[in-house]
Amino acid sequence: MAEELFILQSNDKKQQYESLLPQLEALVRGETDLIANMANIAAALKETFGWLWVGFYRAQNNELILGPFQGPIACTRIGYGKGVCGTAWKEAKNLLVPDVDKFPGHIACSSSSVAEIVVPILDSSAEVIGVLDVDSERYDILDNIDVVYLGKISRLITENHFTF
Repeated sequence: MAEELFILQSNDKKQQYESLLPQLEALVRGETDLIANMANIAAALKETFGWLWVGFYRAQNNELILGPFQGPIACTRIGYGKGVCGTAWKEAKNLLVPDVDKFPGHIACSSSSVAEIVVPILDSSAEVIGVLDVDSERYDILDNIDVVYLGKISRLITENHFTF
């Protein structure tokens, strides 16, 4: 079956997310494979917003391990509490970093990345099982609207009862 994504062409980011979210819900609702769903979510976000990098890391033991993503090659493993991703995991909170050079301990997986958002993915016990990571090559493009909607999108992973 061919999948199709309708991308709303708008300068209103909230409208774009409101158009994208039900499409992602429908896409993952019928699919039981976690990797397939993460891959499609990353692709849809990259295609819709044109960010430098969009992807997932899975928490295993004391590391985040690279999962499905779209964009340039990435760090394969990130330690607990290290960089933006590891810190979001450790603190179990969303991190919006408008300038990664000002984030203590930032890990530069790509020298093109200047801003980042990391949203933890929580299981039913509120334990972080992974993160959704977005990197931009522009300082002015990521904001709290992204944080809110990426949180909703990250919940699609656990609402479908997938395990990492």
